[in-house]
Amino acid sequence: MRLMLIGTMNGQIGAASKIAASKGGEVLWAEDIDKAMDMLLTQKSADLIMVDVKLDVFRLVENLKNARIPTPVVACGIANDAQAAVRAIKAGAKEYIPLPPDAEYIGAVLSAFSSKKTPVIFKDPKTERLLAMAKQIASSTASVLITGESGTGKEVFSKFIHANSKRADKPFVAINCAAIPENLLESELFGYEKGAFTGATARKIGKFEEANGGTLLLDEISEMDIRLQAKLLRVLQEHQVDRLGGKAPVDVDVRILATSNRDMQQAVKDQKFRADLFFRLNVFNLKLPALRDRIADVVPLSNFFIEKYSEINELPVKPLSAEAINLLTAHNWPGNVRELENTIQRAVILSVHPDEIEAEAIMLTPPMDDDGNEIVAGDVEGVTMVGRTVADVEKDLIISTLKHTLGNRTHAAVMLGISIRTLRNKLRQYMDEGTEVPPAPNDQGG
Repeated sequence: MRLMLIGTMNGQIGAASKIAASKGGEVLWAEDIDKAMDMLLTQKSADLIMVDVKLDVFRLVENLKNARIPTPVVACGIANDAQAAVRAIKAGAKEYIPLPPDAEYIGAVLSAFSSKKTPVIFKDPKTERLLAMAKQIASSTASVLITGESGTGKEVFSKFIHANSKRADKPFVAINCAAIPENLLESELFGYEKGAFTGATARKIGKFEEANGGTLLLDEISEMDIRLQAKLLRVLQEHQVDRLGGKAPVDVDVRILATSNRDMQQAVKDQKFRADLFFRLNVFNLKLPALRDRIADVVPLSNFFIEKYSEINELPVKPLSAEAINLLTAHNWPGNVRELENTIQRAVILSVHPDEIEAEAIMLTPPMDDDGNEIVAGDVEGVTMVGRTVADVEKDLIISTLKHTLGNRTHAAVMLGISIRTLRNKLRQYMDEGTEVPPAPNDQGG
């Protein structure tokens, strides 16, 4: 992992550097924000930035955002400066590290932000076979195309391949080809020189140069414009990039991983993706099965997410009840692992049982029809909402949500997206109208 330190950190920069290096981190240093940005744009990328809280953390975060550098920032300062810590977090820092630096604490922060620490949680034999294949091909330099539905874990497998490759100690750089506008993607990939276009006030190296010696993940490659595909193919063939406005090509040594949630062979037939680029990327293909086709992974993944979100929310770790497990394993998971993670995150927060996560805390995505439209529960039972007033439908929604949260008003308000005061006023109105309202836990009033 590559760590950048910015500032003097009250003279503790040397200690922090030694601790980070002892934990396996490669350490870069810049004395101020401008020099740090210059390094990030022209020389080196970083996996994590630690900045002296006395510097302008907000300006650093904004500069990174404007330069499309997604590196997370943590702030460092003297332990008793609580106000500085609050300001840093509000400015966009992900964490605050008190000084003098503590070896265990810095080690934990490095581990938390390290791309090499992304675990692959599994139990299903299908996943086990795929991991064995991924580990076998990881040591090669060949390109790998990872395909599968959205949310199946394609980026997790990409990081697994990198972590088990000969390039594991080199950069892992990812770029989402679908998230960046077409007119910006070229400069993000290949970089540009100062003055190459309006707004290019300084040289910026592209993702290929950032990943030099390591691995570059081209996420959702099928969304790339076909004209840019030709330029990408040339880079893969020549192992050189031409920065926009550059005078000479730059040599790069990069291992390419690519992902797609589309049928790539069909995209080639439809002339939306170049056949020669497809064959260049598809030396190995890992096709990840949907979660519904590896249902044995559901429980171990759920347990992993329970621990994760219990820690984040400072809640006790509780096991799933038998009824909750039945609900989870019977669901078809159209959103795959991403949907499961969201479901468990909600369940951890909504659970009111003292010893386990109960079935009532599991909120599943409604079933979909063949056209991808949500099947409303009322439709399944032959009842429609046509002819009903908005007030009646709203009442049913609020009461149903409150039943789901076992009467917990705060959780229900969060789920409904309304204030607790609005919810209490609605419930008071319903009770005045004679509607039965689920009681609050411990028989507390609504």
